[in-house]
Amino acid sequence: MTTAPLPSAPTGAAKPTGPGFAEFVCLIAVMMALNALAIDAMLPALPHIGEDLGVANENSRQWVITAYLLGFGGAQLFYGPLSDRYGRRPVLFAGIGLYVAFSILAAFAHSFEWLILSRIGMGLGSAATRVLAVSIVRDRYAGRTMARVMSLSFLVFLGVPILAPTVGQLIMLVAPWRWIFGVFALFGGAFLLWAALRLPETLHPEDRMPVNLGRIAGAFRFALTSRLGMGYTLAMTVISGALFGFINSSQQIFFDVFRAPGLFPVVFALVAAGIAVASVLNARLVEALGSRLIAHTALLGFIGFSALHAAVAYAGHDSLWMFAALQACKMFCFGFIAGNFGAMAMEPMGHIAGTASSAQGFISTIGGALLGFAIGQHFDGTTVPMTVGFAVLGLLALALVLAAEKGRLFRAHHLPPVAAKA
Repeated sequence: MTTAPLPSAPTGAAKPTGPGFAEFVCLIAVMMALNALAIDAMLPALPHIGEDLGVANENSRQWVITAYLLGFGGAQLFYGPLSDRYGRRPVLFAGIGLYVAFSILAAFAHSFEWLILSRIGMGLGSAATRVLAVSIVRDRYAGRTMARVMSLSFLVFLGVPILAPTVGQLIMLVAPWRWIFGVFALFGGAFLLWAALRLPETLHPEDRMPVNLGRIAGAFRFALTSRLGMGYTLAMTVISGALFGFINSSQQIFFDVFRAPGLFPVVFALVAAGIAVASVLNARLVEALGSRLIAHTALLGFIGFSALHAAVAYAGHDSLWMFAALQACKMFCFGFIAGNFGAMAMEPMGHIAGTASSAQGFISTIGGALLGFAIGQHFDGTTVPMTVGFAVLGLLALALVLAAEKGRLFRAHHLPPVAAKA
């Protein structure tokens, strides 16, 4: 993502060089998929990793997920300015190169500490894919064509979390857990070769910007002091914390609470599908109903399902299929919340879109990872810590939204009635 609006905007037609529309969509989708695969494919392997590397405390295995997220979140601050200065290709290739190199190091890890450092390195590299995907699309397309590219790419991206645990489990049927990292390296290397051969530099030489620390600092200061922008950024942070809490706890819940490791990929896919379905529906409904009506209603639903699930778990009545059904409902609400909260956080940031997006991505990923880790570390052999964590974070998100909107829901406080649907 760039640190400022581009001086010259594309007309919406593809440049004649490089891949055609379908291949370009696939390139962007695969770029985005590298990150999702690196998180969720690891989940079935965590018990084997802990056993092989001598991790006595089962909750400590969650560092395999959290370390990656911390690296992924932290590096987002830097890729935008660097790509605006040096171009998209070299920065993208450097990031993917780090991802591949640290995947190989993780595959040969002889200690848990080595593995954790390698996972941080993988996250540092894959952060380039999050930042540059939108920048590259924006360089080449504009308006409705850009929206179409992002929508099609995101549909492919949504399928990865659904299938990733199954991919990890299939790999372990024929090879040790270390080969999961080998597949990451091969996947990243294949994408790197594809992009090197087929993806030209999309940033025009005249659009390159010097790295101006004063301009960047001013943009960050504006992004961090905007009531609306920071309110929704922090709300997205705590909701992301709930999602990461589920990811951190899910393997132990299915293996240790429900004693159903074989069903883990299937049920995880059903739960993740809730996000995918909601994201598709949101794209169809948001223009007619407005992002606030959809997101605020979904947040209330998220809180309601979370409170119900916490009560069921606390009463000792949670079961595998009760858990799956209620968790799918919560993830369905999350699918309506995530994109709309992000869009509303960016409403006042049009003049510093790239820098603001980097700052918001940094805050929401790092903060969400730490909150999710805190939830996971409270795992006690039941689903109570995770379900209570969801309810508490949902209520906190509601308080942050009310602060951003000065106490009102469903319509913006700062827009005239005609514009309040935005």
